[in-house]
Amino acid sequence: SIYVWGALSAIFMLALSLGYLAGGRWSQRNPSLQRLALLLGVAALTTLPVLVLAGGPLEDLAIAVPDPRFGSLAAATMLFFIPTFFSGMVSPYCVRLLVDNEQTSGRRAGQLYFVSTFGSAGGTIMTSFYLVLWFEVNTILLGLISISAALAVIAALARSRK
Repeated sequence: SIYVWGALSAIFMLALSLGYLAGGRWSQRNPSLQRLALLLGVAALTTLPVLVLAGGPLEDLAIAVPDPRFGSLAAATMLFFIPTFFSGMVSPYCVRLLVDNEQTSGRRAGQLYFVSTFGSAGGTIMTSFYLVLWFEVNTILLGLISISAALAVIAALARSRK
């Protein structure tokens, strides 16, 4: 319904905006690939409860909050706020790691946000047009969690240029 789409959009935008703010602040203290790895790992781990909460707790919430507007908002918050917040921290943290000097900061930020937004559009099309036809939603989520965890391991093992 329109309430579900509105709730999902609002919660994702709110969590991302707060994550961007927190990620930018966190990037000012000892930025490193290892801390990026920690951030990616936390983002992956905080997504795991989505697999559990989607069952019984959502039904309990639907009973407790029967209004579809506020029930959708509460459910979207319960499922997606925390993992989206931590995922939002990744981009500004990566900008901090990529920027070598002030002259290239805008270009580096633009490149990162290009890749991020382009990937989001591609991921949305792939998921809505194909993946949900081929796999269960939990399988898709586990795949995405695995990708985040693998990126965390790669970042943890990589050597910093600085």
